[in-house]
Amino acid sequence: MADIESGGGGGHKKGPGVKKSKKLSTRVDLTPMVDLGFLLITFFIFTTTMSSPTAMKLNMPDDTAKDEEKNKAKESGALTILLGKSDHIFYYEGKLAEDGSNFKSAIFGKSDGDKKGIRDVIIEKKQKLGTAADNDMVVVIKPNDESTFKNTVDMLDEMTINGVKKYALVKISDVENQVIKLTEGGSK
Repeated sequence: MADIESGGGGGHKKGPGVKKSKKLSTRVDLTPMVDLGFLLITFFIFTTTMSSPTAMKLNMPDDTAKDEEKNKAKESGALTILLGKSDHIFYYEGKLAEDGSNFKSAIFGKSDGDKKGIRDVIIEKKQKLGTAADNDMVVVIKPNDESTFKNTVDMLDEMTINGVKKYALVKISDVENQVIKLTEGGSK
């Protein structure tokens, strides 16, 4: 049991006309306060909701040495999105043409005036493929070294918003990185 003892103390004057006062002991029992504290702690522990961790479903391909056994995508259903610095987005359909004629730029979200939005690009691609879009469409996301983590997350959000079933984060090739740097250098 916890107590606080406060006794009288201090000097007392002696002499004629000074009455001696009776010293009383003050005792405060802190046991109910401790009980109340533990009761509140247990109440808050039991009434809080435990948040369950949320995670993305991630399908990893088998790492095989043979090219025939690797996951292949149809060229007609492939859309490659390249993320550059300063929120720049570039994309091309199928394979990158040697002359770069199919290399285009976009902005995040929907189209804004003369700038085409990546969301509209994805919707157009799904419309081109029609009913085969769920099976044949594969979006390959390639962030370069100068892109931000926020841009990558925003692009993954676009995949969810547009209902893209198959997409992958892939390391960018040197050729694609050079094309991005040339394009970004010319757009300043």
